[in-house]
Amino acid sequence: MKVYIVGKGAVGTYLGDLLAGIGVEVTYAPRNLAEVVPVDADVAIVAVKAYDTDSAIETLRKALAYPEKCVFVSPQNGVGNEERLAAAFGEDNVVAAALTTPVDRDRDGRSRVAAEHGALAFAPMGASAYNWLWATFGSTGITVKVVADWRALKWSKLALNVVANASCAILNVLPSRLVHFDHVFTLEIHAIRETRAVMAGLHVVPIDLPHYPVRALQGIATLPSPIARAILTNRIADARGTKPPSLLMDLRAAKAQTEVDVLNGAIASAGRALGIATPVNTVFCRVLEDIAHMPQLWAKYRERPETLAAEVRAELARARALARR
Repeated sequence: MKVYIVGKGAVGTYLGDLLAGIGVEVTYAPRNLAEVVPVDADVAIVAVKAYDTDSAIETLRKALAYPEKCVFVSPQNGVGNEERLAAAFGEDNVVAAALTTPVDRDRDGRSRVAAEHGALAFAPMGASAYNWLWATFGSTGITVKVVADWRALKWSKLALNVVANASCAILNVLPSRLVHFDHVFTLEIHAIRETRAVMAGLHVVPIDLPHYPVRALQGIATLPSPIARAILTNRIADARGTKPPSLLMDLRAAKAQTEVDVLNGAIASAGRALGIATPVNTVFCRVLEDIAHMPQLWAKYRERPETLAAEVRAELARARALARR
């Protein structure tokens, strides 16, 4: 099997190393489109940030000699990536994926995982069964789960990705500290409830992912806030570990663009379309995007949970005012 990987970051190199370890021929796309050369690949893994998906598609169009014979795998965070790949290469050729093991890089640039064993879930968009693909990844030693509903897979992963992510980034704190901010951690509970409501509105049924009981998370969030907080505080802090959440890493790296629009922003956008209120996710997305574009604004929110909570109260007030008109 020949695999072409677009994205040589932590996730791309982690998956590439796994496959290379069992003898799979792995090629990484160059960063510069002008340096792309045609390749013959059975599988293309898109391991870039969501905001680079369109660029990855350009690379794949130029690189793949026979795209109609290739399977495109997207282990990316957020929603919307698979639809863009399907529009470019055909729905039946696209496989949604979710990596549920936090991956980082060590000081030498090598990928490393936070858990002893990795886990990867797959769901084909079309009707094709890619049993050979599941078997190949399974032979690397990683835990593999195959599910039927690709939308349920991606939205369930999103439900995990948004927890203690945008809020940590805005406040510039790790999850272990966030859980002790009473006002903001209560907002986290409400954000989980909003995600659950939007998924229900979309008729997307949450599924459990390897090592992560998504249904239990959303169920606990429906309990009264003090009870939900008591149950989730340690679980969220332990699950996130000491690695900064992805959105916090982006702000600390002074990136002008983040994935918040395909995470909290996707929830807010779907909520607006469905008529479901999502004030917490709406504020998290707006404030984080503002900080990314105007880094000097970050000082207003760093370790100031009440400032963020006030933004949500203002958003609720605006929504009520609009409702009365």
